[in-house]
Amino acid sequence: MKARRSILEGEAESDEINISPLIDMVFILLIFFIVTTVFVEETGVEVNKPQAASATDLEKNSILIAITDKGKIVYGGKEVGLSGVRSIVRQLVSKDQMPVIIQADKTASIDLYTRVHDECKLAGANTVNLATDG
Repeated sequence: MKARRSILEGEAESDEINISPLIDMVFILLIFFIVTTVFVEETGVEVNKPQAASATDLEKNSILIAITDKGKIVYGGKEVGLSGVRSIVRQLVSKDQMPVIIQADKTASIDLYTRVHDECKLAGANTVNLATDG
């Protein structure tokens, strides 16, 4: 009889569910998703992009350079000028072969866009695209 009571008493104590492994698993999944997330660095300025009927979505992992309506060239919220484009693109392309996306305002000079495009190509970018609204 004593053995039976001790078995029943032991079962009564194990009715609680241990959730510590579950919490550990949730934290591991959270860390996994944080590490594998791709972060896109925005240009930091609003640009009124031209319309295009053939617009397609491009890769999220890309180099974004903006040309404002006043002719300023911006990367990462800072004005870099035409002379800074080549060094920035060369540095980022050497790590990964990321495409370059130029977000040019529709009132920006085509001459300035062409010069920025050339600087990106001379820096070693394989793909240079123009961002449009579709």
